Amino acid sequence: MEQKKRWSAFIIALMMIFSCIPKKAEAQGVSAQSAILMEQTSGRVLFEKAAHTKRRIASITKIMTAIIAIESGKMNDMVTVSARAVRTEGSSIYLKEGEKIKLRDLVYGLMLRSGNDAAVAIAEHVGGSVEGFVFLMNQKAAEIGMRDTHFANPHGLDDAENHYSTAYDMALLMRYAMRNKEFRKISGTKVYRAPNPGEEWDRIWRNKNKLLTNLYEYCTGGKTGYTKRAKRTLVTSASKDGLNLIAVTLNAPDDWNDHIAMYEYGFSNYVIAKVDDQRIGKKIKDKFYRNKIAASRDLSYPVTEDEIGQLRLRIQLIKPKKEWKEERRLIPKVVGKAVLYLGDEAVDEVPLLYKKAWHHEETGSSIWKLFLFLGVADHG
Repeated sequence: MEQKKRWSAFIIALMMIFSCIPKKAEAQGVSAQSAILMEQTSGRVLFEKAAHTKRRIASITKIMTAIIAIESGKMNDMVTVSARAVRTEGSSIYLKEGEKIKLRDLVYGLMLRSGNDAAVAIAEHVGGSVEGFVFLMNQKAAEIGMRDTHFANPHGLDDAENHYSTAYDMALLMRYAMRNKEFRKISGTKVYRAPNPGEEWDRIWRNKNKLLTNLYEYCTGGKTGYTKRAKRTLVTSASKDGLNLIAVTLNAPDDWNDHIAMYEYGFSNYVIAKVDDQRIGKKIKDKFYRNKIAASRDLSYPVTEDEIGQLRLRIQLIKPKKEWKEERRLIPKVVGKAVLYLGDEAVDEVPLLYKKAWHHEETGSSIWKLFLFLGVADHG
């Protein structure tokens, strides 16, 4: 009898241990060979599974193709479709050789319908050739910090062995692209109507991203992908209660549910902790700077409830010089920084700006001017 009691106590203790395991462990049941959940603003990784393993990526390649086209400044250009573009295999928006179509319409066809013909037409127009465009793709990848990525084409087809990326790198790419207003609009469009010269009807494209169109109300955009060798790939974004997330899965048989599960984990366990200008001001004790400092933006970082108590704010200011008291215009625009720490790790920082005001005589009146240098801290 005593042994049974001890065994029961052991089972109860074991159940308590497992009930205390963080919910992050639940997300490890995703079907994908590689997966990641990232917060957009900070880049904090909330969940990962083999996120740095190089894999084929299929049509999520087109996120890079789209952002390069958008940044080219040529979105209103008319593109003449080549024979090479028309002959591209796989998914298509059924372009015709010699037709002229606006680059913006091609980018919508690329993102919503995954047109491989659109990818080649974009590459030839923006890069001068497909090969020239691929050079731009790899150049941009290096700029973003995609260290384990190499592009060999603008569409993601399995026609090259050296075309690959990782879940982490693709999250970095989506994070970068989502900073662009036009990309966000295109990526989040459910249905798009494009002119179809020579025909009596317009082209109507419906987004293949089912999370966006009907499966998940918080989804804000993304790109699907599939080839026989890459299998199913998916990059999406979602927003809820001020929390903006990015999910990536590579080789995922159940990708829609993988993304929903990761998002639900993220939205259930993380909030955005913010430190505003007023709170930063209260931390400034130096009389020279008190009430004369402004932060260019709020500090913010995604945290769990348990992590909130680990957040610390530290202020670093330049020691005031004697001549500054007599000649205010000698004071630099940026006089320090506010740094947000999670434990011992600095997770966000923002420049602190000195408010300059001086008396200026103009037609007998006094004009006071406030000058603020609005810098933006790097989130990388």
